[in-house]
Amino acid sequence: MRERYGMDRRPIGRWITVAVLAVAFAGTLVFVGTNVLQNPVEFRLVAWEVQGPDHVDVQISVDRPAEGDVTCVIRAQDRNHIDLGYAVVPIPPGEGGILLDYPLATLTEAYAVELLGCAVDAEPGVSPPQFPPGVVPPAQPWTAA
Repeated sequence: MRERYGMDRRPIGRWITVAVLAVAFAGTLVFVGTNVLQNPVEFRLVAWEVQGPDHVDVQISVDRPAEGDVTCVIRAQDRNHIDLGYAVVPIPPGEGGILLDYPLATLTEAYAVELLGCAVDAEPGVSPPQFPPGVVPPAQPWTAA
């Protein structure tokens, strides 16, 4: 039956579809890889300590280029992953690394603190604050009353 009706050939459309999908996947990997590697700022969360029910002391390390302002985003959450504090922290230009202490104001006692990201001359592309509806975020940075 294969010889009579020509069913022994493989459909060319299947090979074209596989080739197009492979090229699209490789292009996506290249695009994501170049965007991830473009950030000239190295950053990490060094430590954090709950100081009370209304604030957390956060220590971050930022290695930045000499030119350009660096902006970092820090957030604190409770056990249910609801934001308690969220701050956009500006860091002035300077050569090399800096160890920065930041008093992050929170609504209640924090369970976790994250350094979401840092970027040069722009806000980092990170998730926005995730406070429950109707909740007003605390003013940053924390100051003693």
